Amino acid sequence: MTAPSVSYSMTVRLEVPAGGSAVSQITTVVESSGGSVTGLDVTASGHERLRIDVTIAASSTAHADEIVAQLREIEGVTLGKVSDRTFLMHLGGKIEMSSKHPIRNRDDLSMIYTPGVARVCTQIAEHPEDARRLTIKRNSVAVVTDGSAVLGLGNIGPQAALPVMEGKAALFKRFAGIDAWPICLDTQDTDAIVEIVRALAPGFAGINLEDISAPRCFEIEARLREAVDIPVFHDDQHGTAIVVLASLYNALRVVDKRIEDIRVVMSGAGAAGTAILKLLLEAGVKHAVVADIHGVVHEGRSDLVGEAEGSPLRWIADNTNPEGMTGTLKDAVAGADVFIGVSAPNVLAGPDVARMAEGAIVFALANPDPEVDPAVARETAAVVATGRSDFPNQINNVLVFPGVFRGLLDAQSRSVNDDMMLAAARALADVVLEDELNPNYIIPSVFNEKVSGAVAGAVRDAARAAGTTAAAPATSTAAAATAGD
Repeated sequence: MTAPSVSYSMTVRLEVPAGGSAVSQITTVVESSGGSVTGLDVTASGHERLRIDVTIAASSTAHADEIVAQLREIEGVTLGKVSDRTFLMHLGGKIEMSSKHPIRNRDDLSMIYTPGVARVCTQIAEHPEDARRLTIKRNSVAVVTDGSAVLGLGNIGPQAALPVMEGKAALFKRFAGIDAWPICLDTQDTDAIVEIVRALAPGFAGINLEDISAPRCFEIEARLREAVDIPVFHDDQHGTAIVVLASLYNALRVVDKRIEDIRVVMSGAGAAGTAILKLLLEAGVKHAVVADIHGVVHEGRSDLVGEAEGSPLRWIADNTNPEGMTGTLKDAVAGADVFIGVSAPNVLAGPDVARMAEGAIVFALANPDPEVDPAVARETAAVVATGRSDFPNQINNVLVFPGVFRGLLDAQSRSVNDDMMLAAARALADVVLEDELNPNYIIPSVFNEKVSGAVAGAVRDAARAAGTTAAAPATSTAAAATAGD
């Protein structure tokens, strides 16, 4: 059974006899059922009865239901309210808008709203570049989805995607101080999405595309980058690519190999896989092979006949596998230095990892079940990373997107490019100091306070060096009043 997780934690209210062994029976039942008691609070007491709130971690929803059923069977125990702690955290949503200035009197109202606000509107109408200084635009990011590829849940639609987008917005605020706004679109038409986001862009300084299915996500991102004058960043692609590259930099330090010399085998040719591959090639990888559900991608594969020039799969065939390897993923991984999986569970086994080169690196990133059991991979691989929080070396996008956008917003960048993403990866890798680096610590914790600032600084410098920053604000009284801001 999967280990109990806080993601499936609940608080159960029970009434039990004041004397006797009811409390110990409760903990015994929970633990014998595979759960874990993480808290036990007496919330009311009398001569005859106690009211106890027991907090329990389970491994799944079904497992939680089984534990509750077992508790109900304890003699003398009355089961009360059962609260799912994760659902409680989401009640009413996880984010809110708040005013930066109190509205206490008519003076405040006159400056914050009419008539005073008209002067600011006029200033921006005459000098549009002042919008970044005089509105929320300068610190705002739109988190946009159509709900077509949400986590591992698939095409669940825009309303069901909203909790994820809220969570993303909360992470932007927590780790980078950015005001992010969830925007869930009730359309999966590519033209409509591009036009809607283009029309929304004036109110934001950046667009974060999220959970949009491939291959539509490639076209949407490319067209938006042409249509708007603010950076467009698809986190499922580029956030994943940056954190994978940062992790690879440090894993190569552990095994003492150069990025130019390694052979990389990837499982997965979707949005994340393609973005990872492109950034790895930019970083210096010269030997890469990609496999998908049909096997190794190569120029002669039958399903590539007639594939449009420039399509993601055709691009992979044209830019990888110089030896013309054919066959399966298991064939390709033999002798490889690095395996990177962004595909499906259990596509490799222990013997496959054992056939890799000495000092092998395995990034099995499928969630919640990786491409190979991490414990099994560790038996022969030198470095193993996953996307999970219950194993060392968690490769998590939250290490990347807050800092990347902080840097882009600080630089007032109009775009994002490969140089900025390479700079972000190198900065993230460098957060792990030489005396900290080891096979179980190649990437910092998401709560490492240095991460966001390091990534933001590197992206800001790269954006300014690229000359992608917005025009300076007008030298008016209003602009001068905010010059030091």
